[in-house]
Amino acid sequence: MTTLPGHARFAHPPLTVEVDGPYACFTRPELETERVSYPVMTPSAARGVLQAIYREPGFDYVITAIEVLAEIRWASVRRDEVALMVTLDWVRRAMTDPAQRFDAEAGRDQRNTVFLRDVAYRIRAQVRPRPHATSTEAAYREQFGCRVGTRACFSQPFLGTRECPASFTRQTDRTPVSHTEDLGAMLHSITYTGGETCRWFDARLESGVMHVPEYGIQLAARA
Repeated sequence: MTTLPGHARFAHPPLTVEVDGPYACFTRPELETERVSYPVMTPSAARGVLQAIYREPGFDYVITAIEVLAEIRWASVRRDEVALMVTLDWVRRAMTDPAQRFDAEAGRDQRNTVFLRDVAYRIRAQVRPRPHATSTEAAYREQFGCRVGTRACFSQPFLGTRECPASFTRQTDRTPVSHTEDLGAMLHSITYTGGETCRWFDARLESGVMHVPEYGIQLAARA
């Protein structure tokens, strides 16, 4: 796979924020049954963290790099999960028939999840105003910096899944780990205009830093 051309020249240095958490799981999409994390945060997960801190309809975050600030460590957890889902049709039947019962035990499966543990990342991103933006790029950047400084957020940031909450702070003097690895195809972003479309790129961790192209290859999501 080859990625599209990299980032255009931005007028400002990237925004930076550091995130930490006891656990993280950035699930590899090729493993359908067992959840196994990539060894590093994905750009889509990084964008979710930034949007939890400050989200505005007037601009998009463009992730430029993710730095790994803690040694890559793993934890494996086996747990029960329910494979069945309550459908709208079942709810309608249950509303008219009190004898209806949802048997979770009948659809319970035991699955393994491979988490990352004791993680720390530095996210670097640019602000790209949308055509209908009602404020300037400088104003958006300033607001983001203020919220990071006061540790304010619209919602609790998380690292891949909501069961992995994250804390965040301004940039510190921590340095990336000395780890280099080819990570294979990684999810870049998902768009929902005219249907769901996934974008991918060839990811590589070089001395603890993963550089992210501005665009990825567009692939239709599987049905």
